[in-house]
Amino acid sequence: MPTSIAEGKDWSLARFKAVRPDTVVDVGPGEGTYAKLFRPQHKGIWWTAIEIHKPYVAKYRLKSTKARSMYDEIHVEDARESEQHLFHRDLVIFGDVLEHMPREDAVALLRKAEAAGCWNILVSLPIIEAPQGEVDGNPYEEHVHHWDADDMDSVLAELGGRTEAMRGGTLGVWWWSRRT
Repeated sequence: MPTSIAEGKDWSLARFKAVRPDTVVDVGPGEGTYAKLFRPQHKGIWWTAIEIHKPYVAKYRLKSTKARSMYDEIHVEDARESEQHLFHRDLVIFGDVLEHMPREDAVALLRKAEAAGCWNILVSLPIIEAPQGEVDGNPYEEHVHHWDADDMDSVLAELGGRTEAMRGGTLGVWWWSRRT
């Protein structure tokens, strides 16, 4: 769904405040959960969104003509096909998005972000069986892969760097950093 539960958001916000990134790409922002939570904490950030489902841009007002738009730049496309330079950011957010694609595509996307030179990656996804099909006419909302928390631990460990994790009752949240 284009929304996210509150679990792990305070944990993520604490890491965001510690890092204070200047550039962020939010992959699959849906209703803009992370922009709403993080943006007020640190002014002057350049926010980029990669949203696969064009109707969400207008529905959730991700980009507006007002001075206080959620995102400075929006790319309506599949992040798996996005140019690598879009991932060269201080922070790349994969908030409740990697479960919507095959595991091998999700792993390739994480590697793409790391190879592009991002400094930090935030991953949030269900760690319980959470079947979901199309939502509001958006076929990309289907849960394609069920992630096991240990599997995500190992995928991020392969990237090197340092990883912190928070395992909740429903969501697992990881903060990967290039810095060790």
